Amino acid sequence: MQDKINIGIIGLGHKGMHRKTIAENHPDLNLVAVSDAHRPNIPRQEKYRYYEDYRKLLDSDIDAVFVAPPNKYRPKVVIDALERGKHVFCEIPPGRTIKDIQNIVNAEKKAKGSVLAFGFTHRFNGAVLKAEELIKTGTFGKILWMKAVYGKSGGNYFESIWQSNREWAGGGILLGEGIHILDLFLFFFAGSFTEVKSFVSTSFWNVPVEDNAFALLRNAQNQIAAIHASATHWKNRYSLEICLEKGYITIEGTLSPEGVYISEEKLAILSRQSEDEKSISGLDAELVTCFKTYTSWEREMDAFFDCIKDGTKIKNGSSRDALNAMKLVDCIYHKDTRWWQRWKSTR
Repeated sequence: MQDKINIGIIGLGHKGMHRKTIAENHPDLNLVAVSDAHRPNIPRQEKYRYYEDYRKLLDSDIDAVFVAPPNKYRPKVVIDALERGKHVFCEIPPGRTIKDIQNIVNAEKKAKGSVLAFGFTHRFNGAVLKAEELIKTGTFGKILWMKAVYGKSGGNYFESIWQSNREWAGGGILLGEGIHILDLFLFFFAGSFTEVKSFVSTSFWNVPVEDNAFALLRNAQNQIAAIHASATHWKNRYSLEICLEKGYITIEGTLSPEGVYISEEKLAILSRQSEDEKSISGLDAELVTCFKTYTSWEREMDAFFDCIKDGTKIKNGSSRDALNAMKLVDCIYHKDTRWWQRWKSTR
């Protein structure tokens, strides 16, 4: 392969546009073409080609493609790209259903030599990488439980955006945002959950998908995780708590291209103390680290392209990771029987 990797981008929403910005400034990448049939008025630039039909982009001289259209279209685009022997990076979620990702996995097996990765960008956040490093040392013992909140405030146009359209999105806040938290649960616990209890609802917004989802998860090692994904939080919030035998780690805030959560990401560490130790030392003393520079997407893209150049497998964000996360989303939907019956009746 040539020194620079020729890439294309399909879907020019906020994720596609941010990938585009990174690609244009990356020394090893050459942005060749873009495609978005839903945005025909995007300004054309001489330095890359524009296609309304994404298949023409896939038939061009690209080596790899970023797939970022609405969820409805992602499986078809990914499969078409794999069938043409392209390397593929797909945003999350990979589709609307388990069947979508299973179809992708089947196409990946046939496309030998193609690298396929999915955008579980939170794994590359500075605070998450630091938490992973601390946990691997064993200093704090094993994880006992995890708890997370992924809250959005909605907005004036929340009911009209494609993410609130059931046909285009396939699900609401749990599938769209909560899937990143569920992936981190699976990542840190290094395994699946054997027991799930959930409550899923549309409690405020006039949308055909969920605006709140609560779930309790337990694995075979009796480790427990709790998630609340919400579009009625009224203040954007992201928090992840990891309680271990000898202390805890908390992450508050997640940096993003839009800057909609907070302007920095904080990781706090506290070693467990006995009541006697606390009475002597006074207040619990947390060690806080702040991450103010948003480089998660760059790290993620570097990992993807390293796999292409080195011929190695994806370690974070593989099709297996995507399948496991989608299975967990589906299980949470099913375990609330009231929600699932309503969901099926409106199909």
